[in-house]
Amino acid sequence: MHKLARMLEGRLHYAWVVSALVVMVLLVASGLRAAPGVLIIPLEQAFGWSRDSVSGAISVGLLLFGLAGPFAAALMQRYGVRLMVSLAMLMMASGAALSLLMTKPWHLMLTWGAMIGLAAGMVAVVLGAITSNRWFTHRRGLVLGLFMSAMAAGQLIFLPSLAWVAEHGGWQVVAMICAAAGFLVAPLVMLFMPERPSDVGLRPYGATADDAESAGPGGNPLTVTFRALSTGIRTIDFWLLAGTFVVCGITTNGLVGTHLIPMCFEAGVPQVMAAGLLATMGIFNMIGTTAAGWLSDKYDNRVLLFGYFFSRGLSLIFLPYSNFEATGLTIFSVIYGLDWLATGPSTLRLLTDRFGKHDAPIIFGWIFVLHQVGAAVAAWGAGIMRVEFGGYVEAFVSAGIICVLGATLALGVARLGGPGLRPAAA
Repeated sequence: MHKLARMLEGRLHYAWVVSALVVMVLLVASGLRAAPGVLIIPLEQAFGWSRDSVSGAISVGLLLFGLAGPFAAALMQRYGVRLMVSLAMLMMASGAALSLLMTKPWHLMLTWGAMIGLAAGMVAVVLGAITSNRWFTHRRGLVLGLFMSAMAAGQLIFLPSLAWVAEHGGWQVVAMICAAAGFLVAPLVMLFMPERPSDVGLRPYGATADDAESAGPGGNPLTVTFRALSTGIRTIDFWLLAGTFVVCGITTNGLVGTHLIPMCFEAGVPQVMAAGLLATMGIFNMIGTTAAGWLSDKYDNRVLLFGYFFSRGLSLIFLPYSNFEATGLTIFSVIYGLDWLATGPSTLRLLTDRFGKHDAPIIFGWIFVLHQVGAAVAAWGAGIMRVEFGGYVEAFVSAGIICVLGATLALGVARLGGPGLRPAAA
């Protein structure tokens, strides 16, 4: 690491090398976490499992994906980002490999649900938050937007390939590919990711000699995690932003990430073509979320969040009535793709402004827990609604209406740069 940093000195700040590693980790981790979305139909055909049974296992993964966040932030600050990320990648790879032996639904819940969900949560939003705060003084919002776009792009870009593999080679080959990806990334993290800029003799990107590098909160990770939560729950803004993230989870990972492919398949769209929609969404997500990071550095993030939720709601209501023809599906893919994870940079910017750059990633992790509670409810609930109503129209229209609630909550958050913490009402 030191040698590479010296080779790049004067040409490229090592923060960008670390960012490239984080993007790679997030791409692979999000792809592995989302892979069950293309396995729903193959697993039903291979084992005779019901839709709500498979959806239930996915919802466990989504829930643990969020629950790991705040504890991951504290563990990374205590034991190191490099170690925790490497262990998480190995755990995901092991979960995918062990799934090759499964014969019962609870095996799916243990491997793709518990193991992969928990490990993916260790390297999700908190990794991007810690890295952007630790390695960047300037361009922090832009970099976080890039990380958020990688989270969505991993599942949206890689899923079409995995869908093709599942259709032509079977779900077992998908599991093998996912396991291999995790096992390959872990050693790269160990070799090339230092903990802090000072470890390679650098300051954070854009920092001056007057900008001191803080070591972050110390102490027992469990204590640090719950201390940050205690700080957050006493403010109105924590609950408002948590509410918006519940809505975000319902309308992204839970509904679209899990059920878009089977919904399109049942409407007569081939599974590979349906996964191609996710690829289109992934491309526009990279544009939209990176732009959202840039916008979060310049404009009122409350208003930005309002716009993101409102446009997402319109796209979700539109989809069931698009007749699933090329034009309608393209319109949905573009609008929804631009918005997929655009809420992340603005939310972290508001949290950092109120709680500081060390507590903000942990509090962001707690809010992401609620994001994944919403996702888990939607993943399971949409599967139940599909069984009860024979389709997905009710689930998507309801999600679109819920987005209006998220947009309204965003406007209630204190203005960026205004008064600090606002105590919650007694």
